[in-house]
Order: sequence, then C-alpha cells, then structure tokens
Amino acid sequence: MRKFELMALPYAIDALEPVISKQTLEFHHGKHLAGYVNNLNGLLSGSGFEEMTLEEIVCKATGGILNNAGQILNHELYFGQFTGEPMKSAPAGKLAEAIVRDFRSFEAFKEAFLKAGATLFGSGWVWLSADKDGKLVITQETNAANPVQKRLKPLLTFDVWEHAYYLDYQNRRPDHLAALWQIVDWNVIEKRYLSR
Repeated sequence: MRKFELMALPYAIDALEPVISKQTLEFHHGKHLAGYVNNLNGLLSGSGFEEMTLEEIVCKATGGILNNAGQILNHELYFGQFTGEPMKSAPAGKLAEAIVRDFRSFEAFKEAFLKAGATLFGSGWVWLSADKDGKLVITQETNAANPVQKRLKPLLTFDVWEHAYYLDYQNRRPDHLAALWQIVDWNVIEKRYLSR
C-alpha cells in the first residue's frame, strides 16, 4: 500500500520571513499539513485508493479521503512554489506571453488574482491554472478542492485558509495575499506551465 509522507520544505523554515514567519510555517507545514498526511494514511486501507496518486485520489474520492488528499496536493503545490532567494518579480517566456494574452498584462492578472483570493468566502484557495490548450484561468476553489478536478493544470495558488496567515496578518487577508508575490519562484510556475 502506498504511504504518503510529509513533504520536505525546499527552503529553510525561516527563509520566507517576513512574508511568512517561521512560526506560521511551523504550524502550517509541521502541524496542519502533517495532520492531513497522517489522516489520509489512516483512511487508505481498504478504500480502493491504496495505490493511486494524489491527483487520482482527488479526482475520484469523496468525503474524508478527498478532503485530506486534496489538502496534501494543494499544500505541496503551495509550499513548493516559494523561495527565500532573491528572484525575478514576474514570469518570463511562454508563461509571461500567456498571461499577457489572457489577462492583458501582468499587473491586470495580479489584480484579478488578488481580488479572487480576497473575495473567496470562507476557506479555500485561489488558483492560476491552464487548460489543455494552454489558456490561463483563475479559479476559486473552496475547502480542499483543486483545479485538477476540472481537468485543469494547477500552476500557482494562494492559500486563503486562516491558518495560512492568521499568526502574521490576523484578519488582513488582502495584505497577506499582496505580500506573497515577493516570494513566488516564477521558475517553478513556468516549469509547471511548460509541463502541462
């Protein structure tokens, strides 16, 4: 039977400060994500999903298995897209061209993405994804949902569950979302786009 493991962060626990504090990462990655991994592993035996990938489970499961698998998939994409190193502040190449084609400009895309994140009611995620033809779309996904359920390729996501930002920003979700642009590793997002 497949056993899922807690992903290792691709940077030091304090590398994203001050945008995301060490304390928030300790809770968000070390407690919340670890809890979803443990929960899913506890639910898999006899479920029929024992040998499936996270994406397969998210597209086929319901209930607790879906919720925990979805949160693992979402958080692995989320934590894997950031960097503590100085990076370019905007995408380049084919991804940049697609953003301009589908949103008019990078600034217009950022504005639409932040608005979608700030206006999502309750808990969930805002995503930039690509369809099978490479067209980019922004979606709001509630709770543990993921764009793969809509046959989209997830590229970039901001987590709007309160546990992602409350220790650092309290109820100021828009401030948190606006700050995240400083730590996005556009090389990762571009690779996701090119691998669709």
